Amino acid sequence: MGQPSIGAPRHVLVVDDSRAQRLMLSMQLSRWGYQVTDCGNATAALDLCRAQAFDIVISDWMMPGLTGLEFCREFRALDHESYGYFILLTSKSETTEIADGLEAGADDFLTKPVASNELRARLRAGERMLAMQAELLAKNRVIASTLAELQGIYDSLDRDLIEARKLQQTLVRDRVRDYGWATVSLMLRNSGRVGGDLVGSFRVDDNRVAVYSIDVSGHGVASAMMTARLAGFLTGSSPEQNLAFQKGPRGTHVLLPPEAVAQRFNRLMLEEIQAEQYFTMVFAVADRAARQISLVQAGHPHPMMIRASGQVERLGRGGLPIGLVPDASYDWQDIPFAPGDRLVLVSDGVTECPLPAGGDFGEDGLAASLRASARLSGADLLESLIWDIARESGSDSFADDVSAVVLDLS
Repeated sequence: MGQPSIGAPRHVLVVDDSRAQRLMLSMQLSRWGYQVTDCGNATAALDLCRAQAFDIVISDWMMPGLTGLEFCREFRALDHESYGYFILLTSKSETTEIADGLEAGADDFLTKPVASNELRARLRAGERMLAMQAELLAKNRVIASTLAELQGIYDSLDRDLIEARKLQQTLVRDRVRDYGWATVSLMLRNSGRVGGDLVGSFRVDDNRVAVYSIDVSGHGVASAMMTARLAGFLTGSSPEQNLAFQKGPRGTHVLLPPEAVAQRFNRLMLEEIQAEQYFTMVFAVADRAARQISLVQAGHPHPMMIRASGQVERLGRGGLPIGLVPDASYDWQDIPFAPGDRLVLVSDGVTECPLPAGGDFGEDGLAASLRASARLSGADLLESLIWDIARESGSDSFADDVSAVVLDLS
């Protein structure tokens, strides 16, 4: 048969209480190129197997003390990385005894007296199994190494996303902002590490405050990067960079009407940014002198007005998302307000939150939550809204980003 494998020869352990049988098998195996160790009882053989790994074990079934069947069972319980091919020598031929051997972990059987050609055939079968096992083990090592490498990459990305989440949260640094005659409360809760929602406000002048709610299409890093870019175009600290303003006479900055702000963002997305994404938005300006809110709705869920009486009104005129259609036009709406009224803007993570029984939280669920919490402060109202969504959906882990704005007017 020659050398059984390329490289080091296979190591075979022969276990038999018959010295003559051991010598005969050992001589044949050595002649065929195997490294051979023999042992006269199964107890000593098991000690050898604990100390080192054998490629093939040939063991007699009937031996004093520990039998070959018991030895096989103990052999299989050993913690070795490589597989050991186990052949039982037996004079038994009944089906039940063979089944017992297989159940104990034996791979093959040889009937005594052992025929040379049959032994060689069994060894070839063992060689094939060991080769396949070695190949599988090598592939498993490659898989394990690749998985470890991927885990390292994932951990690195996860750390980066955690830092990105912190940076994104700074876009909504002031969760409650007091403008004197108006107070703005913000809530932003991402479904993942980072998200595509953005909420905010800025002071226009002593009599006007602007608020906005934005939801960028998609999820993850790309959407988060877009929200960061959009936040830069709605900053109150730099009117020259804010797309809601245009230059007026003598270096002043004049606030555009809400519908013009939407159109300006639409041109920016399609002509300059040219990204695959689009976004929905509500942009609203509260004017204390005129006692009026002017707003534009661009594909975003309808704004809600909580009147001082507790009544909840649905606002907005729909409109196309921003960044989809060139030269899209947007309708605005003027809504009078009185002291104690409150404007609420939410993302579709609120209204489209799925419920276990089917359907979603919807505008009806939003209105009911707002009515029940109408007497709470803006921040507490938003917290109560989160609790209501979690209770109705059966989970506080939401499928989509959830964000909201409450503008309290006095």
